[in-house]
Order: sequence, then C-alpha cells, then structure tokens
Amino acid sequence: MGHLFWIIIGVLCIYTIIPTILVRLFRLGVYKERATERCMFLTFDDGPDPQYTPQLLDLLKAYDCKATFFVLGSKAEQHPELIRRMHEEGHLIGLHNYSHRANALMTPRRVRKQIDDAVQAVESITGEKPVYYRPPWGVINLFDFLLLKRFHMVLWSLIVGDWRSRGGKNKIKRRLLSKVRNGAVIVLHDSGQTFGANEDAPGFMLEALQEFVEEMKRQKYTFLRVDAVSSWPQDQTTVLGWHRRLPIALWLKWEQLFHTVFDLTPVDPDNRLLYYRICTYQGIRITLPDGEEIRKGDRVVELHFNNEMIFRLASGTRSMMHLAVQLIRLVQELMPKMTEQILSNSDIKGIYGITMIYRGPQQFGFTVRDMPRGVFYIMTKLYLRMLLWVIHPQGKKRLELKSDLLTPKILAISTKELQKRYSVSHGT
Repeated sequence: MGHLFWIIIGVLCIYTIIPTILVRLFRLGVYKERATERCMFLTFDDGPDPQYTPQLLDLLKAYDCKATFFVLGSKAEQHPELIRRMHEEGHLIGLHNYSHRANALMTPRRVRKQIDDAVQAVESITGEKPVYYRPPWGVINLFDFLLLKRFHMVLWSLIVGDWRSRGGKNKIKRRLLSKVRNGAVIVLHDSGQTFGANEDAPGFMLEALQEFVEEMKRQKYTFLRVDAVSSWPQDQTTVLGWHRRLPIALWLKWEQLFHTVFDLTPVDPDNRLLYYRICTYQGIRITLPDGEEIRKGDRVVELHFNNEMIFRLASGTRSMMHLAVQLIRLVQELMPKMTEQILSNSDIKGIYGITMIYRGPQQFGFTVRDMPRGVFYIMTKLYLRMLLWVIHPQGKKRLELKSDLLTPKILAISTKELQKRYSVSHGT
C-alpha cells in the first residue's frame, strides 16, 4: 500500500503539480500581468449568469470599461444572448472549459474535448473563434503545454476570494485596493454556481467593483481587454521553445532570490535597471584616471544590472542596436540619482561592478580593467556566459560569435568623478 501511495504521488507530480507550479510561479507561457501606463485588466470567470452578468455588463458600460470574460461553453449555449451582448459591447470572450472541471482530473483527450466544445459554442454565437484560455482554478496538466500552440493562456496577478459571501462587499473592496497595482490582471467571478462558491457572492462583487472602478477612474486608470497590449504576444517567454523558456524562468527566479539574500536596492524604484549594495571592497587595487584608488577594505557601491529587465527590453526591441540605445538612455537617467545616494554616504570611495557589457560604460566615466586570472576569474566567466546564454535572444549562437570578446571586466568610477559629472550641486 505504501508503494502504491508514492507511485500515485509521483504520477500527480509529473502530470499536474509540477506543470502547475511552472505556470503559476515561473509564468511559463502564460500572461499574469503587464506593466503598462495607468492600465488594469478586469477578467471574469464562470459565466455567463442570467442574474449577474447583465448587471455586470451594465456597470462596465456605465464606466466605459472593457473586460475579458472566460466563459463556460455549457453556459454560453444556455445564454447566447449574453455572449452576443459581450461581443457587441466590445469585450473579449475567452474560454474556461465547456464545464467547470479541473484539467488535473481529466485525461488529455477529455481536456481537448472540453475546449473544442467550448470553442464551438462561442464561435457559433459570435462568429469568431476564441484564442484566449484560462484553465479552471489555474490548474493544468502536463499535456496542456501543447495548448500554447492554439491559445494564449491567461492567469492573474490579483485574486480576492470574491466567490465567497463572507465579509461581503467591504472584504472584496479592501483586498482590491490594498493589492492592486499598475498592469494588474484582476480575476473576479460573475457566477456563484460552481463548486465552492456561494450563489449570492457575485452580488457583493458587483457592489465592491463599482466603488473600486470609481476610485481607479479618479486616479486616471483605464480598464482594457487582455489583448489590448500588443506586446504581450511578442514576449520572449511565450514565443521561445520550452528548451529556452525553462532556463529563463529558473534563472530569473534565482536572481530574485539573489536580490533578496544580498539585500540589493534599486537605484530608482521607477527605473529598476540598476541595483546596488554598499559593501567592503575585497578585490585588486584599481587605479583610476583622476588619481583616486579603490583598495581592499574601502567602502564601495557594488553595482548590478537587473537582468530580468534587460531580458524584457530585449524581447520587445527590433535589434540589439535598439536595445543598446535604450540601455544607454536608462543609465543616463540613473547616474544623477546614483550620485545623490552615494554622496549621502561620506565614506563611499566609488562604484565598482563586474560585467561583460563594457563597450559603452566609458562614456559615463567608468574605467574598464581586466580581471586578474585565477579561480575567481574562471568562475565569473562561466557564470556570465551562462547568464548571456539565458537572457540573450540568440542564446547559444551569441556565445559562439566572437567568443574571445566575452570576458568579464571590472568597471569602476570614483566618488570624486561622479560628483564632477553628475552632482546637481556641483553643476550649479
């Protein structure tokens, strides 16, 4: 019996638990949020419902909001007039299976039939084939990754438990306002007829939603369909093959952990290209052109690129030259802020960092030095080459192109040079 138990657990891990973790934590192949100017995405599951969906559509129309409905095919067949109204009023219609059943509890063949039946139900009403999909409860199985060839899978970044009546309107509104952020994909429910839900819960959701929308409108936010951001389908994590998506996702999660463990701080919360920490320098002596030296034991700012941001920028750029231009512009914006923070710490000798991107920093006043050969050099080179393979759009091909140039360098600039170039007080 014990062996059978562990076999079952192993099968579940492979079939559904691990795939669900990959999409929920690492966002592999799915949309969860998108940072875009003063914008949010309202999404609604489990409908259409003859009692609550018309009220919801009235509310959205009154406040000029567009939304995305992930409907059940069986309910679409029962209430075609509501599907037709959603379509005519400019909302996006996606799929939530034909009936509200978890993909983890169905065979791949059964899941395909659920989705195909839902597609047919919606297409017969609107004349358009839906291509956006949200699995019930956000749970998938291993074979659902094949769905990414046909559908854009959409999860969420904000869920507030609106399917339960307990706490009423105030609980839902409080959670929405406390957790919401720019670009959030918000999931709500316009039906209370699914397992675990309270039938009257959508009534409280509608009350909370009206007050929430009014508040966000006062703050100049707009509510759009999830397909309104054209750059979403071009995201590298959705167009690359799985042999590239998995290492990208794992690496970016590792970097988040690295930032937390070493307490790295963004130079500017609104422009997170550069992170830093103040530490004691332990490397070789660096002699700088202005006569300053950074020696072992000096207090310095250790600089780090936000590689996730670089990857996202690279995903949406036309060429590497365009990416370079964007990076230069962002660094130009950050240098005065970096200088201001450094000058507030009188014992900081300068900034240093290690990178393979060293053909542009000189224009910002940085000195480039070779790293001394040794074990640390070898480990650093291996680490940075792995990083480049993961985040560079060309991956392995970039490593093979002029590989002799892919060597780590030390970048450094003194506090005196920073003050000379970027200090506001010095310039005035």
